[in-house]
Amino acid sequence: MDLQAEATANFRRHLQANSYPGRGLVLGRSADGAAWLQLYWIMGRSPNSQNRVFVAHGGELRTAAADPSKVEDPSLIIYEAMMELPGVYLVSNGDQTRTVYDALATGGTFEEALATREREPDAPNYTPRISAMLDLRAVTPALALHIIRANPANPVLSDHASFRIAPPPDGYGLCLTTYQGDGKPLPPFTGPPLSLPLAGDAETVLTSYWKALDAHNRVSLALKRIPLAGGEGSIAIRNRFDAVE
Repeated sequence: MDLQAEATANFRRHLQANSYPGRGLVLGRSADGAAWLQLYWIMGRSPNSQNRVFVAHGGELRTAAADPSKVEDPSLIIYEAMMELPGVYLVSNGDQTRTVYDALATGGTFEEALATREREPDAPNYTPRISAMLDLRAVTPALALHIIRANPANPVLSDHASFRIAPPPDGYGLCLTTYQGDGKPLPPFTGPPLSLPLAGDAETVLTSYWKALDAHNRVSLALKRIPLAGGEGSIAIRNRFDAVE
């Protein structure tokens, strides 16, 4: 199967035909070859999980409560999702974004930082932590993705899987999600990152992914466009709800 066919099949199977892939991230290249792209979305089934919006400030993205008066437990739903250091761009589905940022700022590495973290403590689902980094500091760009899952034999323990993958061609990205699909408990994502299409301009990509996510469970979606040589990224957002002031 060629890359286009594989990416299209993954998009249809894992997003369009899947009611609950959970939170997801994609790291890749724009179709015009002019920028790097980071895509991140959140989904939710409970009122607490759905009561969220994305808020961007410059090249950084965070989650916030759509209606603060309705927040039940902010510990796993409010966090920095995208952060930047000079030449380094991070995205994750939890507060491990800050863990990695702080480690890199003091000379640590992506993998070392995530080795200090565990899967989320939300039994019985034990939601995986998914993270990705684009590193443009060297001549050759580096892409790193990481997932932390509960050990299937003993969910008290965490399994870590890291992927250092060559940059995909223009118009394609590499994806991790938290779940394989819906279920009780929710089955964690397994296997290597999926190849997915990033066809069209930024608005087209944003719209195609928003439409692919289940309308009952999607909450927010963000697309970050990063200059090829680095510099502050720009973020476009789709939110299910408007924030309450």
